[in-house]
Amino acid sequence: MGAGERGEIVVGIDPARNWHLSLAWAADEAHRRGLELRLVVAAPPSHDRREGDDSPRRKDMLQAGADALQEGADWVRARHPQLQPATDLLDGFPVPVIGALSARARMVVLGSRHLSRTAEYFSAGSLVVPVTAQARCPVVVVGDAEHVTQQPTYLVVGIDGSESSKAALGLAFEEADLRGAVLRAVSVWQPPVFMLHDEKVAVQAQRRMLSETTAGWPLRYPDVHLTHEVPTGHPVEELAGASEYALAVVVGRRGRGGYTGMRLGSVVHGLLHRAHCPVITVPLV
Repeated sequence: MGAGERGEIVVGIDPARNWHLSLAWAADEAHRRGLELRLVVAAPPSHDRREGDDSPRRKDMLQAGADALQEGADWVRARHPQLQPATDLLDGFPVPVIGALSARARMVVLGSRHLSRTAEYFSAGSLVVPVTAQARCPVVVVGDAEHVTQQPTYLVVGIDGSESSKAALGLAFEEADLRGAVLRAVSVWQPPVFMLHDEKVAVQAQRRMLSETTAGWPLRYPDVHLTHEVPTGHPVEELAGASEYALAVVVGRRGRGGYTGMRLGSVVHGLLHRAHCPVITVPLV
């Protein structure tokens, strides 16, 4: 999909779990951006090949998927009457199915319980990390609600000077502008085991990098109030702490994992475990 095409927002629905939180985020985002919304259930093949595709277990799985999609679509229309979501009940394992859809999506939205359960039909443990690692569009993992009661509302974006964090910064400005929220740009300085230079000099260099990375963006988004923060500590801990009451935390993802999906940066992986707000990861496509 070309950069000028709008795409759609794809949300994975798990018939075996409560999907309302992630679907609400996806529906609200589609409404804000004027995008189409697609609800997807992936039905993997039966583990017992001898039963065949017409086994009672397979029929129950497909019926549960169809029911969840219908309920989800009705729920979206009640929340945003102008939205007419598409629904897809697709054959295949969830990770490759959602991964393939990400090639033409503007965003993929998934639910999560912070990777604490791994044996579910569409589980966070087996889906969130692989899809986040391989997706060709931003992935939003909704394990907790946005903190809309915090005033002013704000988003956090993690900046480390990499090209992927610059891509994350662009999306973070878009989100802050759409929501009328403050944007907190956070660049964490992690002290090395052996200090070769003065700590004050190193922190100043980190601040300079942050200023250079964000330069020019406030002119594109003049309504977004931007702040700079350079805390000292571990990136996961500091970003999770900064985003505790945020609408979302946005970070870049380096590289692209294969279908095994385990090539995921330690900071991104840590935030998927630790952050108490939606986590938006942005690949460098």
